[in-house]
Amino acid sequence: MSQRRNLNRREFLRCASLSAMALVTGSWLSGRATSSLPDLEIALRATASEVSILPGQPTRVWTYQGEVLRGNPTSLQALPGSYLGPIIRARQGQRVRIRFTNNLPEKTVIHWHGLYTPERMDGHPRDVIGPGQSYVYEFPVINRAGTYWFHPHPHGRTGPQVYSGLAGLFLVSDDEETQAGLPSGEYDLPLIIQDRTFDTSNQLVYSTGGMGMMDGFLGERILVNGHPNFTLSVATRAYRLRLLNGSNSRIYKLAWSDGTPLIVIGTDGGLLETPVPRSYVMLAPGERIELWADFSQRPVGTEIVLQSLAFSGAEVGMGGMMGGGQPLPNGAPFPVLKVRVERQEPEALTLPTKLSAMTRYRPTDAVNYSNPRTFAVSLSMMGMMQVQWLLNERPFQMEEVAPNEKVKLNTLEMWEFVNETTPMAMAHPIHIHGPLFQIIERQVRPDQIASWETVRAGYVDEGWRDTVLLMPGERVKVLLKFENYTGLYVYHCHNLEHEDAGMMRNYLVST
Repeated sequence: MSQRRNLNRREFLRCASLSAMALVTGSWLSGRATSSLPDLEIALRATASEVSILPGQPTRVWTYQGEVLRGNPTSLQALPGSYLGPIIRARQGQRVRIRFTNNLPEKTVIHWHGLYTPERMDGHPRDVIGPGQSYVYEFPVINRAGTYWFHPHPHGRTGPQVYSGLAGLFLVSDDEETQAGLPSGEYDLPLIIQDRTFDTSNQLVYSTGGMGMMDGFLGERILVNGHPNFTLSVATRAYRLRLLNGSNSRIYKLAWSDGTPLIVIGTDGGLLETPVPRSYVMLAPGERIELWADFSQRPVGTEIVLQSLAFSGAEVGMGGMMGGGQPLPNGAPFPVLKVRVERQEPEALTLPTKLSAMTRYRPTDAVNYSNPRTFAVSLSMMGMMQVQWLLNERPFQMEEVAPNEKVKLNTLEMWEFVNETTPMAMAHPIHIHGPLFQIIERQVRPDQIASWETVRAGYVDEGWRDTVLLMPGERVKVLLKFENYTGLYVYHCHNLEHEDAGMMRNYLVST
């Protein structure tokens, strides 16, 4: 009975949000604020700044800066000493208004990654605004509790702008999350993982020449929350660790150095039904994972490393460098961060056996169950070292929609992504804007099984996702329901250099 009450409450909140949306759709489409007051209003600007990352000269970055205009002042939180952020916190059912100003020297736009918003609020590349211009994002928060994020999405410039520092978290809470009894406050920690390269003056180096457009950009140093050599100081308590892969193209195979299992409690779209143990977890660009990390039985002074293990199938070229110029291709092992137990504190929390209720889609309910829409990765060589990445042999066109990219509102569909056809086998994380989806099937070609076996135990397909990693030779089927908004949305590779080189397409939802 308690499960039914939770589901009814979520349905009520969703319907209430949609009713509020219907009152202000016209204003949203024009990027203007409505006359009614939002629950949370934030002024956010993208601007150039400087921050100390390495000893010596500060590093020039682009960053988001903001302030709360209306609502709870703690809804906006900074990551201390970081170019990243801010963190926006909202509750399901709230209406959020964000007054965005572009103080950069080029066009930009914000995509609310994982949040389901009206099309003109989603950050489609056609909605870029120029230097000195402003735009109002306004939408109801209909997502369940989870770790979402925001970043720029201008066509051809997403990679450089994210690399320059533009990214922040958007954390949603709800009653179900509160009832789960998870670590909160100072024990609920965001960890944004990125790789970067610096020159001798501590300035960011970004280059996609040579193999850069094949592999995507791979940096020399691993940063966590914008800091190198990151050490997380903890007490003998349980923590909720929210990990975001904010790298342009690097894929992580995360594991504890002492072999302790990772206890996964959430994915892209929020909490799982029950905790899931993994010996390691794959985390592709754009993906999030939430961990229950219990240090209560570790003596003060204990150190443990969260590392990325070796795996196969993600690299083509030599990639970046690390530690004195040693090659570090995608799939090489390295430490990510160190955890040090520094103080003794009593612990009252225990790992919940039940985290959330999840409505499971049935494949046979999909309107195209017997004939899934298929989207295949491919590329076109435009010169010796110049490539154009494609989906179904088509590059991105700003408003082009192919017949296979038109869907109907209020339908459940099965989509299949195929990574079998390119002459160079490599991994691709595919992100769909709009509704979250459920992964229902993975298959791999026999000639790619050896590489696939190095990663497959790290998939967490039990929860809601907005991004799915396709290894070489892999086919993945997902179920997604188009039930809230009509309009033009995109799906693309979240290797940002692949996205910028054309591996993105539109899909259109209509009545």
